[in-house]
Amino acid sequence: MIDIHKILESLPHRYPFLLVDRILDLQEGKIIGLKNVTIDEPFFQGHFPDDPVMPGVLVLESMGQVAAMMIVLRPEMVGKVTFLTGVDDARFRKPVRPGDQLITEAEVLKMRGKVGKVAAVAKVNGEVVAETVFTFVVAKKLGEPE
Repeated sequence: MIDIHKILESLPHRYPFLLVDRILDLQEGKIIGLKNVTIDEPFFQGHFPDDPVMPGVLVLESMGQVAAMMIVLRPEMVGKVTFLTGVDDARFRKPVRPGDQLITEAEVLKMRGKVGKVAAVAKVNGEVVAETVFTFVVAKKLGEPE
């Protein structure tokens, strides 16, 4: 298990845009991550006050951050960041609501140098709520020498 301290070391995202709380499992080319969805998330103020639903783009962002952890924790990628270059075949199956635990499972489909492709599935209570394929590029962190 990887806790929030290691996640903060590894990803450049910060509140309110850090959307992964814990990595539950990490193996070569596979990862499982957790986002606790709480009513005090800032987006619930406007999406939607009477029927709060996590915006789909933020579900995808959470999934992408979990997938990014799988890449940047590789020994050869430590200190790097991933930049999203594509989202393919995104599907939303069910709404994500306050109190849900959003569990993302991601798997590397292809990695060639600094470019890769990852399949990701998000679940709540074992039911698929979203799925997609991300493409990305790995780069140095801004402000760091080559």
